[in-house]
Amino acid sequence: MERSDILKLAELARIEITDATVDEVAARLTDVLALVDQLQAADTDSIRPMAHPLDAVQTLRADTITESNQREAFQEIAPATENGLYLVPKVIE
Repeated sequence: MERSDILKLAELARIEITDATVDEVAARLTDVLALVDQLQAADTDSIRPMAHPLDAVQTLRADTITESNQREAFQEIAPATENGLYLVPKVIE
């Protein structure tokens, strides 16, 4: 990458790069772009995408009811209910 490209990118990204570090930043960005080119050159047409890097199977617990229905008990201690619903103060006018 050219010095002018680095300075323009720094300006667009609002990053302050001193004149002393422009060459170092250019070298690092060139290395990163070379790595990207190397990765793009790899043939991945016959490779299936992975959802997870390990062939792990999620063990699930049984879907069973563990608590009893206490709706009526909660409705009795609520400040205000109507037709099985909890009444609350109006928030939006």
